[in-house]
Formats: sequence, C-alpha cells, structure tokens
Amino acid sequence: PPVSRGHEMKTNPVKEKLRNGEPTYGTWLSLGDLYATRVLGRLGFDWLTLDIEHSAIDWSQATMIFAAVADAGCVPLARVPEGSHHYIKRVLDAGAWGIVVPMVDTVEQARTAIAAAKYPPVGNRSAGGGMHSMNFDATAGEYYAQANDEILVVLQTESPEGVENAEEIYSLPGCDAIFIGPNDLRFQMRGPDGVDPSAEEHEAAIQRVIEVGKAVGTPTGIHAMDPESALERAEQGMQFLAIGSDLRMMTERAQQVVEQVLPQEVASDVARY
Repeated sequence: PPVSRGHEMKTNPVKEKLRNGEPTYGTWLSLGDLYATRVLGRLGFDWLTLDIEHSAIDWSQATMIFAAVADAGCVPLARVPEGSHHYIKRVLDAGAWGIVVPMVDTVEQARTAIAAAKYPPVGNRSAGGGMHSMNFDATAGEYYAQANDEILVVLQTESPEGVENAEEIYSLPGCDAIFIGPNDLRFQMRGPDGVDPSAEEHEAAIQRVIEVGKAVGTPTGIHAMDPESALERAEQGMQFLAIGSDLRMMTERAQQVVEQVLPQEVASDVARY
C-alpha cells in the first residue's frame, strides 16, 4: 500500500453540512461523460451523483467519473440500481463517497443498504481494493479505519409504502438522509385505473416526508427541476437537493438557442430529460 504522505484523509463535507442542518445542492450525472463531469466538478456544487440506476454506465466509466469529481474537490456519489450488497460494494470500491439507494420501501431494505455501506462490526461490507482510498487521499489502512464515518448513505422514499414506513426507516442508525424521487413517487401513487394522484395528494406525501424527517432528526431532500424549486424546498427544511441533470442543463440551453434562431422548426419537449 502507498505510504502516508503526512496529511490526513479527506473528510466528507456533505455529511458535515447535513449534520449541521445546512442545505446541500448538487446535480445528477446522466451522461457519464468525463469532460462534462470535470467541468461540473469545478463549478462549486456540494456533490455530484452519477446515475447508475437509469443510465447505461459501466464500471470502468463510473470509476473515472468518481475519480474526476474527487480530484476536482467535489463529492462523488452514486445512485445504485438497487440497494443490494453487490451494487453498493462495487460503487464504494470504485471510489464513490456515498450512495443514493432507490425504492426503499421497507425497513429490511433500508437495513440491507446501510449494512452494505459499512465495514464490520457495524455492517457487512467486504474489505478490498484501492480506488476508494485514493479518492480520499488516504492509505487503504486509513480508509478502512474511517470510511464508516465518511461514507454518505441516502435512502430514497418513492412510494406510498415508503411514506408509510418513513418513521421506522428514517430512525435507523446510519441513515444519513432521505431523498424523494418525485416522478417515481407520482407513478407509485397511481390508482388501479392508472390515473396519477392529484398535485395536492402528491405534495401531501412530500410534506409528510419532510415532517417525519424533522421529527426524527434525519435530513430530507428531493429532485427539483430548477433552482427556484430547490430553494423553495430548502426553505421548507430540505437539505439534500438535486437540481436537474447534466443532460437536462445541456438540452434546455440548446433548446433555447434553437428556439431563438429557428423558432418555427422547434417541436421538441425537454421535460423528459
């Protein structure tokens, strides 16, 4: 293993901000592009989350992205496809500083995800690799000693069942924050006839998450589509706030340009990004 260079392992400023009651802001990396990531990593976001759930991103690509974000002085996170031991171990060993776990509906799912992110005796994460410690500017030994304190575990509430089990899930030791995927929540709240919930019903579920988070002392957050919405959620007490994505930012700006120069030819819809 590399010898220590006489400085301490990096600490996770996002965990610190969340503990101190401060809001944190980031965006989603959907493109998996190294150049785009290096640019975004230097702009001042608190964190950047690579979306391995919905984007076709492979492991070597993910490792480069996490390294680029960490080296730029930002915090690299990964949204895993599911909260299994396998996926969580792989993204953390590939150098992510934390995980965002989708579709956490039950306490059992939450416990499994938290355990996978923690080395024994707290959890059951397997020890090995060297990319994780490199991204913290640390030796493997330093990383193994401190990783349990620095890895960020964010669990997603995306269904009526998740909202129902909120208090028990949010109270678990090792649950650092809760994140709402508003689109998935809307889809999961559909009635048997396939009709979406009303805007009021959807918002009531979001407010319930905020309320439970405050009651048990666990930070909450949501995916916002614009800065105004993110700031509004921060006012309501949310602390883990995603604003759009690299893909959405690129598409929105490109669409504005095209609308200006070719107004009659534009018939696209960027909402899907």
